[in-house]
Amino acid sequence: MSVNLQTVKRVARLARIAVSEEDAERMTGELNAILGFVEQLNEVDVSGIEPMTSVIPMEMKKRPDVVTDGSKAADIVANAPATEENFFLVPKVVE
Repeated sequence: MSVNLQTVKRVARLARIAVSEEDAERMTGELNAILGFVEQLNEVDVSGIEPMTSVIPMEMKKRPDVVTDGSKAADIVANAPATEENFFLVPKVVE
């Protein structure tokens, strides 16, 4: 896959990025180099290789999946001018 000048300008317009003519030409070369590297990586046979989270074998740290209220409700409403049962009380506004 290769990127031309028209594609770079179109993507810049879609991203709402101002790109000058010389920057667009430079980006065309840079993007083609990046895409060439990605195509080179696609040629590597990775079948049978497990995905890794680190270069060192390790177990991912996981917390227990339990529902809690965060045990912080009282701290959250502590500075509120008016609360009731850990809810903020606000004046009713009718216009």
